Amino acid sequence: MDRRKFLGAATAVPLTAAMATTARAQDGKFTIALVPGLTTDAFYITMNKGAQAAADALGVELVFQGAPDFNPVTQVPVLDAVIARSPSAILIAPTDTTQLVEPLRKAHDAGIPVITVDTFIGSGVYQTGAGDADFPLSYIASDNILGGRMAARALATAIGGEGKVYVSNVKPGISTTDQREAGFKAEMAENFPGVTVLETQFNDNDANKAASQLQGVFARAADLKGVFGANLFSALGAGNGVQQAGQSGAIRVVAFDAPGSIVDNIKTGLVDVAIAQHPAEIGYFGVVSAVAHLTGNSIPVSIGTGFTVMDASNIEDPDIAKYIYSE
Repeated sequence: MDRRKFLGAATAVPLTAAMATTARAQDGKFTIALVPGLTTDAFYITMNKGAQAAADALGVELVFQGAPDFNPVTQVPVLDAVIARSPSAILIAPTDTTQLVEPLRKAHDAGIPVITVDTFIGSGVYQTGAGDADFPLSYIASDNILGGRMAARALATAIGGEGKVYVSNVKPGISTTDQREAGFKAEMAENFPGVTVLETQFNDNDANKAASQLQGVFARAADLKGVFGANLFSALGAGNGVQQAGQSGAIRVVAFDAPGSIVDNIKTGLVDVAIAQHPAEIGYFGVVSAVAHLTGNSIPVSIGTGFTVMDASNIEDPDIAKYIYSE
């Protein structure tokens, strides 16, 4: 769905939904659970703030409950505990595209509506009647393929449109980072023939490992010009690796995500460009969509939110800085 159209619709939904749910919310009927990928990340903290703003406006209860790390092994028990509380709806950032299917089916089978935020299960294409993972009502997130393409453009520009680069990623099977990598590679292949994309390095969300991998890639390709960190840990690790290799300014780093630390990272040159998502919008639209469904309204099966590109030229601009994630 076109984001501008949804933004217009979203301004109307809270008013009608709030009127329809006031009595129900007062007796505690509507409780919406938000299960993040992890509780300690600034991205999800900011998402929770957006969700809480919508919950306050609509008069519903919001429960924020998650695991301390991004791992299906720790997320599933949290989800089971949430399901046991029988909330009116669940918003969740699944930590794996396949391992969360059956745990979420338990919620669906119990009659609890499920909306995925940030990440998805299956293919992320829901309500088709096909496959075993299409039961969530909606997927609300950044367009991660577009975000990967934006990162590719930024990195290609930074290195003058030619040279060797690679992607520093977490691990296969995470929907968001898989898509960012795919978008990055597609953009380079289609529009930047002078750029060679080397083999992806997977760091298991370990910044130290990402730093070592950068030095290993540089040892094999002394003409390395850039790296795209598909999440912040990947980017900061790669940036540290660039510094340790004595290549600051020669090997450019593009990061995905923008917590508060990104300001100093950009100012010191550890990171050249950051692609900021808008997690508060994701949380806000998640609660609005859940309430709309609970009050008998139809909702889009896919809702996309925006990006902001940050670099040294604009990081202090208040209109840009407002998209830095809350700590």
